[in-house]
Amino acid sequence: MTVTRPKLLLAGMSEGLSMALAKTFADNGYDVVGVARSSRSESEASDAVSRAGGAYSHLACDLSDQAAVAEQLGPIADDVSVAIFNAHQLLIAPLAETAPEQYRQVWQNTCFGAYALAYTVLPVWEKRGQGTFIVSGATAGVRGGAKFAAFASAKFALRGLTQALAREYGPRGVHVAHVILDGLIDEPQTTRRFGQPGDGVRMSAEAIAQNYLWLVEQERSAWTHELDLRPFNEQF
Repeated sequence: MTVTRPKLLLAGMSEGLSMALAKTFADNGYDVVGVARSSRSESEASDAVSRAGGAYSHLACDLSDQAAVAEQLGPIADDVSVAIFNAHQLLIAPLAETAPEQYRQVWQNTCFGAYALAYTVLPVWEKRGQGTFIVSGATAGVRGGAKFAAFASAKFALRGLTQALAREYGPRGVHVAHVILDGLIDEPQTTRRFGQPGDGVRMSAEAIAQNYLWLVEQERSAWTHELDLRPFNEQF
């Protein structure tokens, strides 16, 4: 008898946290659909999921293009049990050096993409009365710092969008959660941008992924909407 595995839709598939999420969910019985503009991470993700006994498929899709999201993800929305929006575009620059088009792109990739994904899957899940939609937030979503005008405003908007979705779809059986990642994640792109950690502590991508899995496994009488994660020595 063939056993059907639940399916994770992972928007923003790349190295680091996304890869840890794919591995963690595959290890716990999920097949994975990765979504990103390019297919750079497809081979590594496929190998990781396959080793856990799951199946991996990859969709090259611009998440900031709502029409493309609807066309490519709409047909599989009802097959998906969990969707994680882990895409963003980080820009650290003074306001005077942030061109209007850069500001717009950060918002489109960090916030509008989550709207496009939610617009595609949540009405489908509402009909069946179940599903888990998780959004990756950041420190910038609760505290806007100097040189973070574009990123912080997009992350603030993302947090507000997630709250609104939780209040709309929670009573209809869909769990919507926002995870504040308050600290640097220990992943290759962090090291490329900021260098080696030195004496600091970076967040384990694998530990974060375990928390996402915990959100999915929560009993509906005690759902978490917002989960705040940070290293033990992070100031807040």
